[in-house]
Amino acid sequence: MTRPSPGRRAVQDRYADRIVDQTAQLTSAVAGAKATAPVPGCPGWTLAHLLRHVGGTHRWAETVVRTRATGPVPDEQVNHVTPEADDDIPALSDWLTEGAARFADTLREAGPDVEVWTVAPGGTPLFWARRMTYETVVHRFDATAAVGGTYTLDADVALDGLDEWIEFSALNQAYETQDARRALLGPGRTLHLHATDAPEGMGEWLIDLTGEPITWAHAHAKAATAVRGPLTDLLLRLYQRRGPTEADGVEVLGDEALFTDWAWGAGHWLRR
Repeated sequence: MTRPSPGRRAVQDRYADRIVDQTAQLTSAVAGAKATAPVPGCPGWTLAHLLRHVGGTHRWAETVVRTRATGPVPDEQVNHVTPEADDDIPALSDWLTEGAARFADTLREAGPDVEVWTVAPGGTPLFWARRMTYETVVHRFDATAAVGGTYTLDADVALDGLDEWIEFSALNQAYETQDARRALLGPGRTLHLHATDAPEGMGEWLIDLTGEPITWAHAHAKAATAVRGPLTDLLLRLYQRRGPTEADGVEVLGDEALFTDWAWGAGHWLRR
């Protein structure tokens, strides 16, 4: 049996801690709210839908890791989130907290290196630890916005979340169709993202859409489109929770349509 490297285990344990912490912040944000409150970032959803979705997603990923699944696991609890008539925030929050804790425990027990099915390259529980961290981070924003609260996010969490989103943006399966992905490609089609509050040398990304395959790198370079803003605002913009304007914390220079089309197309599978 191969012993997992301490470095990877420490990273996964940190994600497990973040899932629990982000869940606690989410439930704190909605304490006292009505389950029927609409969620601006998820049209057609109420807080009850949102909490059921987040809790179902945690439980779905926990099942994948706990059972060492080698293929897709039924995801009804992720997508079928119609509230019950008696849903209330305290009960849903307790259920959400329980599921996050169970998932974190399962991650710690499994370690980062056993083989499990993943929806993108990775194939280990570490993939699910990271993915569920940002599922929770973004939906905490949705919950906070639904109740008119103030949302903050640690810089290191936002930075890693941007890395994950941009990594996904280079994958074929991130797009709704291959025609939609190919429509983004062409000569001179490059984007440079700059997180203005990131540590020096850590907050710049160059995305190359000039041909196959789509590639990206941490780099400072001129591009057809330059996008600047604080870490959290950039992350929320990629998840379609912010507008592409300076008033929303994000400044777009150059070909704004390229950025809008890329962020929408590459974010298809992370839309909700």
